[in-house]
Amino acid sequence: MKKKSENSLDYKSPSDIPFYIGLILIGGIYIFFIVGLLLADTTYTTVQDFKNIFASREIRFAIRLSLFSCSLTALLSIWVAVPIGYLMSRFNFPGKSFLDAVLDIPIVLPPLVIGLSLLIFFQTSFGKMIESIFPITYALPSVILAQFMVACAFAVRVMRSTFEQIDQRQEQVALTLGASRSQSFWLVALPAARHGVLAAGTIAWARALGEFGPILLFSGATRMKTEVLPTTVYLEMSTGNIEAAVAVSLMMVTAAILVLVLVRSFGGGRLYL
Repeated sequence: MKKKSENSLDYKSPSDIPFYIGLILIGGIYIFFIVGLLLADTTYTTVQDFKNIFASREIRFAIRLSLFSCSLTALLSIWVAVPIGYLMSRFNFPGKSFLDAVLDIPIVLPPLVIGLSLLIFFQTSFGKMIESIFPITYALPSVILAQFMVACAFAVRVMRSTFEQIDQRQEQVALTLGASRSQSFWLVALPAARHGVLAAGTIAWARALGEFGPILLFSGATRMKTEVLPTTVYLEMSTGNIEAAVAVSLMMVTAAILVLVLVRSFGGGRLYL
């Protein structure tokens, strides 16, 4: 006879019924609220509103800039998150706990503070020297940098979790057979982490797409220059065009849902949480 798992919910004692009701009630209320918000948005817009936003030259620019900046941010985040995630998962060194806390700062800081900090940094003598060579503030690079500062922290979390879940014995075997540490990384660890890399890039892309506070302070919301989809919602709301703001919001929600599906298909839901 097949033994039931300890985590199985098949066994129900009459005394547990209030417990299950509480779980369903609490979870159901929250899920109902999320679905209700989305349904409210759909009832506030029409197909014509979507046609109007795609007909708008400014919004089409914001869509293109969002796709470009988010994709570049995701690539940069992977490039940084893979080595940091590997370092934090494989090595112990003095100050590791402090470095771990520093890496989480962009996650816990209010987004507006990150934008303000970027703005102040580029007002320092070092920042001004960079600006004299390569203008960043209130220009396209500022959008990518603002997105990167937040999105990369999430990618680092995913990559660290990914490498921690990979058995180190294969790397140890490679080292025993004469491979260097870099060879064991490129030939063993990184191929094994490919799903985590995809999940990290996808999460970074999604986080960059929804970034608003740092971009508003550090890049501004200049149409046809630094306008991305979150700032489009802000600009349309400020001019009273609520229908367009809702239509753009629903477009971002659709993108977020697709990203969540992709992340879960890569196993990233487990890694991220």
